[in-house]
Amino acid sequence: MKLRRQAVAVLVALPVVLAACSPTSAPASPSMDPSMPGMDMGGSSSPSASPAAAGGMPGMGGGLMVDKPVSTDGAVPATATTGLQPLPFTLDGQTKVFQLTAKPVFWKINGDTQVTALTYNGTVPGPLIRVTEGDRVRIVFTNELTTPTSVHWHGQFVPSNMDGVAQPELSQKPVMPGGTFTYEFEAKPAGTFMYHSHVDTDTQINVGLFGGLIVDPKNWAQVKPDVDETLILNEWRVIDGVTYPAMPSMGEPNFFTINGKTYPDIPTINVKKGQRVRLRFVGAGQFEHPMHLHGSGFKIVATDGFPVPAAAQLTKDTIPVHPGERFDVEFVANNPGRWALHCHVVHHTTNNDVEPGGLLMVVNVEP
Repeated sequence: MKLRRQAVAVLVALPVVLAACSPTSAPASPSMDPSMPGMDMGGSSSPSASPAAAGGMPGMGGGLMVDKPVSTDGAVPATATTGLQPLPFTLDGQTKVFQLTAKPVFWKINGDTQVTALTYNGTVPGPLIRVTEGDRVRIVFTNELTTPTSVHWHGQFVPSNMDGVAQPELSQKPVMPGGTFTYEFEAKPAGTFMYHSHVDTDTQINVGLFGGLIVDPKNWAQVKPDVDETLILNEWRVIDGVTYPAMPSMGEPNFFTINGKTYPDIPTINVKKGQRVRLRFVGAGQFEHPMHLHGSGFKIVATDGFPVPAAAQLTKDTIPVHPGERFDVEFVANNPGRWALHCHVVHHTTNNDVEPGGLLMVVNVEP
């Protein structure tokens, strides 16, 4: 009798289970979650709900809450085509003085795709600031955006009031549109770093407010490699020509860049057989990128700017670069050929779902 009652219970419950699993059964909409912004407890949209919440953004799943597009206010076509170029400086006594300006531009990530970018000095990434450990550095920063911003020196041991954390206001107040702020500090420690906004970071960093910062050790002339390349990784969302911040909660980005470009517009790294090559990977975006090199292994010689002792250096051919991380890897180019260097999340080697694209470039080892 007990087994019969259990069988009856299963038969009674079965239609409910089947209905829940039916392909025609619609899943609960995120907009019905009372914890979602702009929703009342009855599940109806309040006036503050995103207009895109009901139908979804073009190219996105229906019912998905999306962020607002990047404002084009004040944006002009970029006059430069390449980011991460060395930033010149002047000397004030022994202090190296750099000029850095935040400004919005229309930036080409490849020949067919333009994004609305917030930039430092009009390029993605911003210019490369390169100094020597112990240098006195002054950066005169001007905000030409239409929104507040700041600059954080990611990984540098600066005084608290120079750290750029303006949201929350731990270090300084945000630099308002049209305003200036002067950052000054001693460059330390040596290594690979970056700088980026620390206001509205979910948007501002994602759409271009990042750049490279390298602090060379004092003995750099004696230890530097033959080839030294910095590769800053980032992601973009471009839907019907409109740029949105690439946020994990908003679905997979559809464009992926190395130094502000997608394949095939990423310049080739040309080296000669026998040369020692250093690649500096920098994760500026919000997604992990396992970067894989064909034709050679490499040693991890530094992580987040800190040197790895020779006895602890791993030899690998793939390394996961997480948001905010920096890895310096080195190899001797002893295998001639044109070798792929790419992210091994294979979707990240597409341009708007079309392969090849994205985080893919060539290392050309000449005989």
